[in-house]
Amino acid sequence: MIRLFNVYYPIRTLVLLIGEALIVWTSFLLGAVYEFGPDSYLALNVDGGYYKIFGLTVLVLLCSHGLDLYDTARLNTKGELYFRLLMLPGVMAFILAGVAWVKPNYLLGGGSSTVGLIILTVALIGWRLAFTWLVRLPILVERVYVLGTGERAQRLVQGLRQNPEIGVEIASWTGKMEGAITRESVAAHLMEVAHKQKVHRVIVAMPDRRGTIPMQELLDLRMHGVKIEEATSWLEKISGKIEVENLYPSWMVFGEGFRRSDLFIAIRRTLSFVISLIGLILALPLMPLIMLAIRFDSQGPVFYTQTRVGKNGRLFKVVKFRTMRQDAEAASGPKWAGDHDPRVTRVGQFLRSSRLDEIPQLWCVLKGDMAFVGPRPERPEFIELLSKEIPYFGVRHMVRPGLTGWAQVKYKYGSTVEDAREKLQYDLFYIKNASIGLDLLIMFQTVKTVLLRRGAQ
Repeated sequence: MIRLFNVYYPIRTLVLLIGEALIVWTSFLLGAVYEFGPDSYLALNVDGGYYKIFGLTVLVLLCSHGLDLYDTARLNTKGELYFRLLMLPGVMAFILAGVAWVKPNYLLGGGSSTVGLIILTVALIGWRLAFTWLVRLPILVERVYVLGTGERAQRLVQGLRQNPEIGVEIASWTGKMEGAITRESVAAHLMEVAHKQKVHRVIVAMPDRRGTIPMQELLDLRMHGVKIEEATSWLEKISGKIEVENLYPSWMVFGEGFRRSDLFIAIRRTLSFVISLIGLILALPLMPLIMLAIRFDSQGPVFYTQTRVGKNGRLFKVVKFRTMRQDAEAASGPKWAGDHDPRVTRVGQFLRSSRLDEIPQLWCVLKGDMAFVGPRPERPEFIELLSKEIPYFGVRHMVRPGLTGWAQVKYKYGSTVEDAREKLQYDLFYIKNASIGLDLLIMFQTVKTVLLRRGAQ
C-alpha cells in the first residue's frame, strides 16, 4: 500500500486509476482522429483539442468516482461492477449533450465525442477484464500469515479477504490450528506454513503476547527476509480507523502522528475561513427561500441554536436551520435523531437529506468555534455519557470540531453509543494523520456524500 495525504491506498487501485485515465484520454483522442482525419492536427493543436480531451478525461474519472467504480467495497458482485461501467457512457452522453447545448465550443465538435464514447465503452470493459486477470497472477500476490486467534485476528483476516485490491492472500492463520494453543504449537504451525507456502509477511495479532508469541521463530523468519508487522497498523491501513479496544496510551504517546505544527494550524485555519466565507456568499440567494419554507411549514423560529463542545472542551453555540418541531425535546429531553424521526418537519427532512440545514454553521467556522474539517461537535449531555462508555473519547477535543470530517464521509449518521464508538475510531484516525492534503480529500469526498445523500438523518 502507498500513503497519499496521510491515507493508505492500495497500489492496485492507483494502477487502475492511472490506467483508466490513459484509456479515457486515448479513446477521445482516437475519436477526434477518426472524425477529423487529416484536419485532426488543427483540431487538437490550434483549437485547443488537447485541453478539451483533458477536461473530458477529468469528467469521466469524476463520474466513475461518483458511480463507486474505484470503491470495490460498495460493489457486491462483478455483475454490478459491469452494470455501472455500462452506466458510465450513458451518464457521460447526457452530460455532453447538455454541454453541447449550453457551450458547444467546450467540445471537440462533430461526432468525435460520440465516437470517443463508443471506443471508451469497449476499452473500459476490456481494461477491467485484463486488470482482474493481471492482479490474480501469483507473482503479484503477497502471501501473509496472521499470528493470532482472538477477535482482533479474525477482524484482520476478514478485512484482508474483503479487500482483494490490496494484493494480499491469507496463507493461513493461527485460528485454523487444531488442538491446544501453546507457544510450541503456534511456533510449529507458523514455521510449517511459512516454509511450505513461502510466506512473505507475518502480521502479529496476539491478544496476550506473554508466553504464547514465538519470538525466536519470528526472529528467524525476519533474518530470512520475511516481514514481521503488528496488527494495529494494518487494521488502520485497511479500515481507515484506529480501533480503541486494543489501544494503549503508550502507542499514542510514542507512535507516529498526533502532531501538528503552528504553520499547519495557521494554514488550516486560513483554509477553513476562506472556504466558509465563499460558502456563505454562494448560499446567500438560497437562504431567504429556506427561511420562508421553514416559516410556512411549522411554527417556531427559523434558526436553531444548541450548545456543543468544542476544542479543549470549550462550550459554544452552534447555529442551524430548524428542522424539528419547536417542542421536539420538551417531553423526552436530549436524544439522538432516529430513522423517520417524528420530530422532524417535512421541510426539515429535505433540509437534512440535502445538508442545507447546516449552512448557518459556516458562521461558526468563520468565528473560529469550528473548522471546516474535523470531528462533529457533540452536545455536553452526550459527551458526559460517551466519555464514561468509550475509552479515549476525550481525544477528539484535541482539535476544533468540523462541519464535515473523516467519520462523516466514512460512516453513517450515529444514533447509538456503538455508532459513537465507531465514529470515534475514524476521528482518531483523522487526528493522528491530520494534514492539509487529508482535509482537501475529505472536502472532495463530502461533495459526493452530499450529492448522493449518504449518511443523512
